[in-house]
Amino acid sequence: MTDAVDPDEYRQAIGRLVSGVTVVTTVADGIDHAMTANAVTSVSLDPVRLLICVERESRFHDAVIANGTWGVSILDAAQRRHAVWLSTRGRPLHGQLDRVPHHRHESGVPLLDGSLATIVCRTVDTLVSGDHTIVVGDVLSLQIAEQPGEALVYFRGRFGSQK
Repeated sequence: MTDAVDPDEYRQAIGRLVSGVTVVTTVADGIDHAMTANAVTSVSLDPVRLLICVERESRFHDAVIANGTWGVSILDAAQRRHAVWLSTRGRPLHGQLDRVPHHRHESGVPLLDGSLATIVCRTVDTLVSGDHTIVVGDVLSLQIAEQPGEALVYFRGRFGSQK
């Protein structure tokens, strides 16, 4: 048995892991839902699968579970303001993407314009773990920027860039 780990210390330690920044999107009941996320991981190449981790108490959680189709936009450093906006707790749900340039995949899922890459997935499995749900999806389609810029990254609780 291990000693209890302080959640604030854990957050500080895991904050030393540099991660890419994404915006995950879906639509539920005709309303766009979006959240900034860095807990996005490739799962498999055969079949091609991706996972996201979603806080169970977030508005996005129920929407992504209900829809079953979701998008991931891998952010360019120039999209920092979008990452900040879509990570703001308590922002209005209706019209939250009005200030974010985006387009729609044929599934109706919004994807951010100017991203390094966009990926659309269909949920194939979920696993509740702690205060999050791990959502695993088959990749339905993807687009890769022809001229990628710098990646937006997250390190020590702040957004930065990495080429």
